[in-house]
Amino acid sequence: MIGVLLTIVVYKLLLVPSLWGVFTTAGKNPWWALVPFYGEYLWIKILKVKPLQHFIFLFVPFINVFVFWLLCVETTYGYSRRRIWECLCACLFFFVYFPVLHFVKKEKYTCAKDLPPYKKSAAREWFDTLVFALTVVLIIHAFYFKGFMIPSSSMEKSLNVGDFLFVSKVAYGPRVPQTLVTFPFVQHTLPLTKDVPSYLTWIELPYHRLPGLHEVRRNEVVVFNFPDGDTVSSVFQSNISYNTLVKEVGRERVWNDKETFGRITYRPVDRRENFVKRCIGIGGDTLEIRDRQVYVNGEKACNPEQLQFNYRIYPSPGVVSRKTWQELGVSNDDLKVLFNPAYGTVPLTDGMVEKLAAMPSVGKVEPIIEPAGWGDGRLFPFSPSVYAWNVDNYGPVYIPKQGDTLKLDMANLALYHRLITVYENNSLEIKDGKIFINGEETDRYVCRMNYYWMMGDNRHNSADSRYWGFVPEDHVVGKAYIVWFSWNKDAHGLKKVRWNKFLRKIR
Repeated sequence: MIGVLLTIVVYKLLLVPSLWGVFTTAGKNPWWALVPFYGEYLWIKILKVKPLQHFIFLFVPFINVFVFWLLCVETTYGYSRRRIWECLCACLFFFVYFPVLHFVKKEKYTCAKDLPPYKKSAAREWFDTLVFALTVVLIIHAFYFKGFMIPSSSMEKSLNVGDFLFVSKVAYGPRVPQTLVTFPFVQHTLPLTKDVPSYLTWIELPYHRLPGLHEVRRNEVVVFNFPDGDTVSSVFQSNISYNTLVKEVGRERVWNDKETFGRITYRPVDRRENFVKRCIGIGGDTLEIRDRQVYVNGEKACNPEQLQFNYRIYPSPGVVSRKTWQELGVSNDDLKVLFNPAYGTVPLTDGMVEKLAAMPSVGKVEPIIEPAGWGDGRLFPFSPSVYAWNVDNYGPVYIPKQGDTLKLDMANLALYHRLITVYENNSLEIKDGKIFINGEETDRYVCRMNYYWMMGDNRHNSADSRYWGFVPEDHVVGKAYIVWFSWNKDAHGLKKVRWNKFLRKIR
């Protein structure tokens, strides 16, 4: 809040000399520019632009920046400066450009509406229109809503592959862009290339989130940047994380075998791959999974209506026709796994299980449950000898919140090592069995951010927090709000459109 107030004070102080020539020409006291909103109202009146529309939009966050730029351009016209670079200078460096025109060059301001009509070329008309449209879309994309398409089956059947979503950034508060120099509407790689970054890291701002409608809540569907995606292989991207590749084949091979692994590159937080999962736990919660059922703070978590687990069909999945499988809602990709002798399993909802079990040709629909006490080394925190956890029996694990003081020891350090070093940028060393953070011996750490636990609704086919741990708050993009269109790649003709999902609110 102090930073916001300081920014406003500096802006108003810079506005006075910037509009000195404009206000004095109109017979107004330039010091009125110091008054919040009233100074801008006088500026709008002097420019003789539509006062109601411009003034109202000054109260809309982020749009008001765009309105300010429009006022700067209109002021530039009043100094008979209309070239593109002059308008750009006025928008970005108004506190230098306008004082130079008035105090140094002694140029007189005249309302652009009172000057002779200026005829723009057709090319300039097109350019101005495109810049206007692009700026509006960029502001909406950066601060209000973001489009997103479901690329994988990790949220089936709650969200299907081919669902197109609107993600609300105002729900949790929009992040101020951290990577400022980037190709518009591209997440991390330039179009028509395999590994050329779409951004430059010359200017990176620290994490800051503006006020939102509410905090992240349990059971909400959230879009976030892949926490394990800070370093990536251009060949595997997020399919297999860099850290997993290093564990499997070694760091030296990953970096030197470019034919297999491609280019290894670092990505800033806001340029990492977008994931969509359901928030199962928030900061301060203790989460545990017992025989597939999630428990939060010792109580059964509310299961999503379309929750899926893997099942095995007896005597054979072949006794059910492919058409029946498709009518049940099983995708062609899942059918390939089902009829593969090496796997022979299929993800099903409770409703699908009931329908299958009622078929005379089906002997048994058996759930796949990994037994308690067996540790899967692929899962976070990657210490199966200490944490004998698997996808169906996991935890308990405490999810940190901002201000928490974590008691550290050699047993639990694996849980919080990445949080301390990667997410909160501290150095951590172990010397003679003692923990040193930023060079100082300690057995405690105070968290600077809130953390979340995300899981997919297709529980046996989802790479989620069980595989890479906590999701920091600075990785949260927004709340998945509505499915505005859905495309079924397994169908044909008009049946490809899932009409029942059109403009459906996500729950």
